[in-house]
Amino acid sequence: MKHKNISALTAVSFAAAVALSACGGGGGGGNSSGAAAPASGASNPTTSTPTNLTSPQYAATSAQLAAFNLLNQQRQQCGFPALQENDALDKAAQAHAQYSATNNVVSDNEVASNAGFTGVTYADRAVHFGYPQDVYSGGVTGGFYTNAKWTEQQYGEQVIWGYLAGVYHIAIAAWPVTGVGIGHVETAFNGFPQVWSSLSIGDLKPMTANAPLTFPCQGTSGVAYKTGAETPTPPNVSGTWGTPIAVTGNPSDTVILTSGTLTDTAGNVVTLQLLYSSNDPNKLLPAFEGVAYSATPLSPNMPYTAAISGTINGKAFSRTFTFTTGNIVA
Repeated sequence: MKHKNISALTAVSFAAAVALSACGGGGGGGNSSGAAAPASGASNPTTSTPTNLTSPQYAATSAQLAAFNLLNQQRQQCGFPALQENDALDKAAQAHAQYSATNNVVSDNEVASNAGFTGVTYADRAVHFGYPQDVYSGGVTGGFYTNAKWTEQQYGEQVIWGYLAGVYHIAIAAWPVTGVGIGHVETAFNGFPQVWSSLSIGDLKPMTANAPLTFPCQGTSGVAYKTGAETPTPPNVSGTWGTPIAVTGNPSDTVILTSGTLTDTAGNVVTLQLLYSSNDPNKLLPAFEGVAYSATPLSPNMPYTAAISGTINGKAFSRTFTFTTGNIVA
């Protein structure tokens, strides 16, 4: 079935949009910017603690629950802490997804004169709905269109696969945050569903003594093998490119990547583009995250062995692992 991504990823305040200025999922897609990068080396500036829910309260057959479960399954498999649902972040994300649908626009920010406005930035909207003002919050936004009716589970999972394919949006799987809110709205286009999505994240916390961790990691499967709709476009790519690998430390860490390759089962070697805070021309990656990605598409349903090296706080590290792409185009 044909899948048209109508989303746009816009960097690290996370957003997948209906105009493909970012990355998305399925047979094609996009996301607008991602979650605005927090200040380098900073976690939460005060001791405020958001009230997260101990178990998800999304409806059993909802796209939101499917997205929540897939995101946490992917995070936990790679050693990242599970996210907990947060009511204020839910309300902020749902309001922004509705804003996108109402105004037929995919963007991280909102315009005060537009219908459904609840705050310019992810942080503004989170605070509007009761999230602590002194705790970090960000997000992503996006969407897609298919010419067939899917299940709500398929819609929710497609949204996550799309975000994970974005160089600036993979952060939802790899950032050291504790809370998440998921917004999902469906409208109709040419008689078929059009999905508008937004995720809000919040509360940076130290996560592990084994930093840096990676996503994908050993055993990950099903990630998109190519994408071509992220805003801003990652450096040194043209057209479509391969799924990224995030390398992430704790909030106070500084990660720099020095080498990265992928090797497929036939022995073909792909040299990866290396992006981190100090060389990111878009100034969207935080100091604690680096991203390695192929400037050309990968192969579908293919095991790849990744070899990534760099430094964390000046100390050398290397990570070697095997993951497998799926047949998803983001």
